[in-house]
Amino acid sequence: MNALTIRPACGEDLPDLLSLYQHLTPGDAVPSLEQASANLECLRLYPGSDILIGIVDNHLAVSCTLIVVPNLTRGGKPYALIENVVTHADFRRRGFGQQILDAACEAAWTTGCYKTMLMTGSNKPDVLDFYRLAGFEQSKTGFQKRQLPARQG
Repeated sequence: MNALTIRPACGEDLPDLLSLYQHLTPGDAVPSLEQASANLECLRLYPGSDILIGIVDNHLAVSCTLIVVPNLTRGGKPYALIENVVTHADFRRRGFGQQILDAACEAAWTTGCYKTMLMTGSNKPDVLDFYRLAGFEQSKTGFQKRQLPARQG
C-alpha cells in the first residue's frame, strides 16, 4: 500500500480538490477558481481551520474540511466541525479516510478543541460503520434547516 501524505490544501490544489468533490456529490455546482480561492482564505481566518488533503503517488485521494469554532462554554475551549469528508473512488477501502479524519482530530486537539463533531447525510450501514471505526460515536441528534436539497445516499 502506498503512503498517504496529509497537508493543508493550497491554491494550486484547488482544481484537483474541486474535481474530488464530485466524488462526494456528483453533479454538484462547482465554484470558479477565484471563488474557491476566496473561500479558502476566508476559512483560514478561523485559527486552526483548514482543508486537509491526502496525496498518494501525486494524486489527490482524500480530503476533509476542519473548522475550529471559538466558544464561550467549556472554559472557553473551542470545538471543531469536520465537513466534506471525501475519498476519490479509486482510493477507497485503503484506510485513507480514517487517516485524514485522524489528522483532522489531531489538528483540532492541537488547537485546544475539547471535541470534534461531524454529520453525515448517509444512512448506509457501511458509511456509518466507517465513522464508528474512525472513533466517532453517534451520541447526539442532529437537525438542519436547508436552502439546498440534501445529498442523496
